[in-house]
Amino acid sequence: MSAKQTLLDAFLQGSIGGKTVTEICKILGIPYKEKKRLQAVLDELCKEEAIYLSPEGKYGTAKQLGLICGTVNGNERGFGFLVPDDKELYDGDFFLPPKALHGAYHGDKVLAERVYGEKGDEAQVVKILERGYKEIVGTFTKDRRAGYLTPDEKRFSSDIYIPLHDCFSIPSGVKAVARITDYPERKSPGGVIVEVLGEEDDFFAEELSIIRSFSLREEFPAAVEKEAEKQAAKGISPAELSGRRDFRDKLIVTIDGEDTRDIDDAVSVERIGKDYLLGVHIADVTHYVKYRSALDKEALARGTSVYFPDRVLPMLPRALSNGICSLNEGEDRLTLSCLMRINPKGAVVDSEIVQGVIRSTHRMTYTEVTKLLDGDAETVQKYADVQDMVASFSDLTRLLKSVRAAKGSVSLDVKEAKIMLQEDEIVIPDAKREFSHEIIEAFMVLANETVAEYMASIEAPFIYRIHEKPNEEKASAFRAFAQNLGLNARFPADEVMPYHYQNLLKSAEELPVYGVLNRVMLRSMQKARYSPENVGHFGLASKCYCHFTSPIRRYPDLCIHRIIKEVLAGGYADAVGKYGNFVEEAAAKSSDRERVAQEAEREVDALYAAMYMSERIGEEYDAVISGVTAYGLFAELPFAVEGFIPIESLLGNFEHIPERFLLKGTKESYSIGERVRVQVADVDFYRRRTQFTLLEKCSEEKTKTI
Repeated sequence: MSAKQTLLDAFLQGSIGGKTVTEICKILGIPYKEKKRLQAVLDELCKEEAIYLSPEGKYGTAKQLGLICGTVNGNERGFGFLVPDDKELYDGDFFLPPKALHGAYHGDKVLAERVYGEKGDEAQVVKILERGYKEIVGTFTKDRRAGYLTPDEKRFSSDIYIPLHDCFSIPSGVKAVARITDYPERKSPGGVIVEVLGEEDDFFAEELSIIRSFSLREEFPAAVEKEAEKQAAKGISPAELSGRRDFRDKLIVTIDGEDTRDIDDAVSVERIGKDYLLGVHIADVTHYVKYRSALDKEALARGTSVYFPDRVLPMLPRALSNGICSLNEGEDRLTLSCLMRINPKGAVVDSEIVQGVIRSTHRMTYTEVTKLLDGDAETVQKYADVQDMVASFSDLTRLLKSVRAAKGSVSLDVKEAKIMLQEDEIVIPDAKREFSHEIIEAFMVLANETVAEYMASIEAPFIYRIHEKPNEEKASAFRAFAQNLGLNARFPADEVMPYHYQNLLKSAEELPVYGVLNRVMLRSMQKARYSPENVGHFGLASKCYCHFTSPIRRYPDLCIHRIIKEVLAGGYADAVGKYGNFVEEAAAKSSDRERVAQEAEREVDALYAAMYMSERIGEEYDAVISGVTAYGLFAELPFAVEGFIPIESLLGNFEHIPERFLLKGTKESYSIGERVRVQVADVDFYRRRTQFTLLEKCSEEKTKTI
């Protein structure tokens, strides 16, 4: 056995863990003259990250040294916080003074040791495991000696040094992307400009800066584009229809928004006596995107399509997403179809999943479905052949909604701004949800549930969409808040059920506090995510749920389609062998990419909202208080754009009571959900925030249900 292995075994056994090199010599009986040789072996083990060296000169495994693995959350003033990976072991973050960062920057994955400083729990970085930034976005400037990129992310507290010979032709004042090439000790990181985005004050350059800051890109690698075009060019041969259920003679429609280009779901309903036969037909994307192919690897890396007001960053190249996979009107398309027979009580009494081929009868929009249900003459004439089926859509949706409500499904009524760019003009219509949206939602939810239940019943490897119940602390805080509003909230915080939340919402439907209850309830709930283990979906009151209906734009859907098809073909053992371990990786990556996409969409929407409101300074609006902080109030306008009211602009002195979402003042108090009148005062493009001036607080008589 080598000296290195012998030494490592001694560490793993614990006899020398947490000791200095001198102490290790004594414990192992190594002569002092051999200390240098011991030091060389210790250095080699540290280099291999088998052991670590603490700032006090002690060697050991991460556990022996009490090291904490986590991520640095930086601050523009030079300090930071360590956010531990293990949330159960550590219930808070650790302060990192500037001198304790030891070369670490915002976003870096590090090992740190806990120390106790003047400000309570502190830590210091022992080892940088992985750099958080390979590329970074910012504003480029230069002088006669060098160029510098000042990051937009202010928590990354250093400029990037760009050698003059690498940026000689790049003008000062542009937004750009730098690739960080090195992190020299006690110096600014070095880099090279890889992309110039545009002038600093250009709106679309700013949007592109946000997109790049999340490492999102429009273009695909050449090999991926080539493979997509090759697959799309094949079309559909007669041989590919063999063994598929032929639905081309059926009335089948797609229902989407006016601007939708990638159509991955179509629906049909037939009446069989008193029962409904609901068909949910989903694009068979896996026919073209093979497992482990370049297309598949790129789709996994992206995880999801990302939607902005002026563009979409698709998960798959447009040759597939807008072409051969999209269920376009009048064109033959391959599907994976879920057929469900539903009795008059709304129960699925029979179901099957089949590989099929469809030819969409019509490409309908939500607006057209609404008009058809309302009896609009022109729309009735246009869609006379499917009018009866659409009426059945409506009847079935109301039935399914009543069944889901009986289960205790939590239907939150929280508005979201829909921001669009139309002919270079930003448009934000009033947040409005049509019944036609509920039709597609009800049908997709039922298909997702039916598919998940089948796959769970045969214990196949799978990716579930899970939504865990609220944790006890948040449920207890929400219960106390509801009770403070005068509501009868008596549910057990440790065993809260969906129907507890649903009943509470129902009890407040006609009360002014309904809007605030929705907001605070949402904040008490956990975020839905993907998992290979089924724990149910709290919000939908579903014991088993998945995402099956959008394989063009979500990787989990694409992944489970492959598993389903393998099982349908009799290859259960093959599915276990191929995907048994992969589903865990795919679920984790998809959850992470979903979070990144949502954050990017939120940031870009905030930029558009700021630009929209900058043209409305001085205008007055009715609003509702949507957030309460120690620094002021957030207020939401009818079209779901939010603005901030600084506390210093309010009259009186205030105490912030976070558990009640309340600013308690000497003259006036403000609580989440109350209606106010505001005036647009200013727009801060740096923070992408609109500032309001509070004009008045509406009286109870003027307050309406939100």
